[in-house]
Amino acid sequence: MITEKELENLRVQLSVKSKNGLDFILSAFFIWLIISCIWTLDFSSFDKSILTFIAGSLMLPLAFAASKLLKTKWTDKSNPLQPLGLWLNFAQLFYFPFLIFALLKMPDNFVMVYVIITGAHFFPYAWFYKTQWFAIFAGIISFGALILGLNLEPEKMYFLPVFMSICLLVLAILLHFDSRKKRNIIN
Repeated sequence: MITEKELENLRVQLSVKSKNGLDFILSAFFIWLIISCIWTLDFSSFDKSILTFIAGSLMLPLAFAASKLLKTKWTDKSNPLQPLGLWLNFAQLFYFPFLIFALLKMPDNFVMVYVIITGAHFFPYAWFYKTQWFAIFAGIISFGALILGLNLEPEKMYFLPVFMSICLLVLAILLHFDSRKKRNIIN
């Protein structure tokens, strides 16, 4: 049986070794900048949505490259909590039927739905990495995207991925300092 203190230590170790998933957050920042550019194109919303899906497929290669630059660990076989991170990420895939619905029925709102899903999926990482920043930004991103999406004209929807990029950049900075603080505590 694992004690509460041991569980907390395992979470802090994950946070420090993976640097709070900073490689994924920074990769997402760049992808959402690309998506911002896509949504300025003079294409139909449906076509921009398809290109958005394609841009999203860059996540793993970019995150892998970022992990090499940032020296983060994707796996830690000594930490029994490590597989949970992958499961939390896979959970986002079960929201994709909403994206498909938006793509087929209301493509003007596709990017809003995508931002909301991406933002909302951050919430459990607050517990996983033992940092409140993921929970705070899950709310900021999800509700901010809803407010923007309900008020923007279809030709201005590029502001949603711009908003997402800004949020991801701020989140990355905060997660970096959170990880450094924890590293200093355990060292």
